[in-house]
Amino acid sequence: MKKSLLRFLTCGSVDDGKSTLIGNLLFNSKKLCQDQIATLERDSKKHGTQGDKVDYALLMDGLASEREQGITIDVAYRFFETPERKFIVADTPGHEQYTRNMVTGASTADLAIILVDASKGLLTQSRRHAFLVSLLQIPHVVLAVNKMDLVNYSEDVYNKIVEDFKEFSTKLNLQDITFIPVSARDSDNVTEKSSKTPWYKGEALLPFLEKVYVKSDKNFVDFRYPVQTVIRPNSNFRGFAGRIASGTIRPGEEVIALPSEKSSRVKDIHLYDRTLPEAFAGQSVCITLEDEIDISRGDMLVRKNNLPKMSNEIDVTLCWMNEKPLDLSSPKRLIVKHTSREINAFVEKIDYTIDVNTLHRNQTNILHLNDIARVKITTAQKLYFDNYKTNRNTGSIILIDPITNETVAAGMIKSESRETHSDEIKSTNINFEDFQLTREDYEKRNGHLGAVIWLTGLSGSGKSTIAKAILAKLNADGKHVNCLDGDNVRHGLCSDLGFTADDRSENIRRIGELSKLFVENGNITICSFISPYQKDRDFVRSILPEGKFFETYIDCDIETCKQRDPKGLYKKAIAGEINGFTGIDSPYEAPTNPDIRLKSDTYPVADLVESVIVKLKDQGII
Repeated sequence: MKKSLLRFLTCGSVDDGKSTLIGNLLFNSKKLCQDQIATLERDSKKHGTQGDKVDYALLMDGLASEREQGITIDVAYRFFETPERKFIVADTPGHEQYTRNMVTGASTADLAIILVDASKGLLTQSRRHAFLVSLLQIPHVVLAVNKMDLVNYSEDVYNKIVEDFKEFSTKLNLQDITFIPVSARDSDNVTEKSSKTPWYKGEALLPFLEKVYVKSDKNFVDFRYPVQTVIRPNSNFRGFAGRIASGTIRPGEEVIALPSEKSSRVKDIHLYDRTLPEAFAGQSVCITLEDEIDISRGDMLVRKNNLPKMSNEIDVTLCWMNEKPLDLSSPKRLIVKHTSREINAFVEKIDYTIDVNTLHRNQTNILHLNDIARVKITTAQKLYFDNYKTNRNTGSIILIDPITNETVAAGMIKSESRETHSDEIKSTNINFEDFQLTREDYEKRNGHLGAVIWLTGLSGSGKSTIAKAILAKLNADGKHVNCLDGDNVRHGLCSDLGFTADDRSENIRRIGELSKLFVENGNITICSFISPYQKDRDFVRSILPEGKFFETYIDCDIETCKQRDPKGLYKKAIAGEINGFTGIDSPYEAPTNPDIRLKSDTYPVADLVESVIVKLKDQGII
């Protein structure tokens, strides 16, 4: 059976034992050559950092200056495998001055191991790296409490660090956290369970890494195929080669090419000397089309009814990676590299920088090396992209200095610029009315923050039932809360809209704008809408203040929805009496990484409501 691949990185404060841990995994995976083992043993005696024991860190610290200082400076990649799985690990530096190196190592990781020295506890740099892991949306996190040997394998010390991290992580967007006590130097809980921690009931690190499930982390919904090159060996063949960034594709499916928006159908999918019945995210293939349409490097093939966002003004979370600062007082032309496309661009505005130690926001017009900032970028041509949270491949960019050809920054796209929508205002004779009271004033009065709980899911999944239960709970607790329901708004506010894709998008746009007004008054608004398209939900998120939108996926098997069929709509849709019904003859784009996932076909409503309440408390909303 073909082994799966796990890409992971180690991070954490200086001297927390990152290199030692990875060296231990390499050594004990039994994949080192005899000459490598001999060199390691010789170097361990030479440097003498671990007495008579083998210094596993020397396997990772490849640079002479790293071995001399006993620290990691550059990102070091290593490959190893076990009978269960293949691994590519990035050992990233702990020093703040090497933040850019850590961002580089994390850009393709499926999992992050954050190390904490048990004898020192949670340090500022540990928190900083946890923030960066959250920012880069790495799906799985392991907090490895290392050097347990220095605290006599104390359960109390371990529990204290775990609780400290849990409390800190409530401010972040970390989805899946696992805690493991280890001693990388003495191999406790690294490849096998240690007898020195009988109180720990979980797995050792390596068995956990062999089993952690990452296939579902990929986006198999939104087909995105950036064209890298055109292959034309003779006049009878014209194919487009590239790597599928996300989604799946089959011969016969209709696609359109961006930016020309010319449509065609997939004729064949080639992989080396054979054709495929289906290709999916991560595969490098060559696609031929039934029609001769103009496509070149940098263009993107997508499905007609599932388009990415398109704009030349985007909001980006940026990590500045160049020694020379970016100063907006003298704007500089840069090149945005997005998938296989390069476009002239410039940073138009710095909204704020984030102090990664305190998470405070600071106003500035200058970005220095390793600064993390929210910026607005304007490009010479429209980009077609996704939100980074939805699609890491099409939601990320790098900025290149056109003079030196250096990579100066890496960015995660949040959305099209919020200011872009102001262009859609047709009347020039309107102004925002200032009512003196700010959102903060309302929130202070209410005793909680404003937010939008956006319930999305198939018809019959239980959205309205859950919305009513959340509404009742929050109202009983004295919160300022209101609810918007899909059917109710179509009796008035959206009564002029049908159920075409455009009408559905307009429906969600109106609800989003209405929700925004409620949030500005400090209210918690529960929105219950099928909202089948990710781009519509992302739009609502983009117009709300950061941290105020909770995409809540009501996850329910469609067969269960059909059995429930509370309005008899599935029966009509299957009989052909209703056209364009979501889940039957109209697509539903399930969230790939929702803020909250509620399995309504598995758990009772009371438990689902409690999950929402816990999330709101964790995020400081209530």
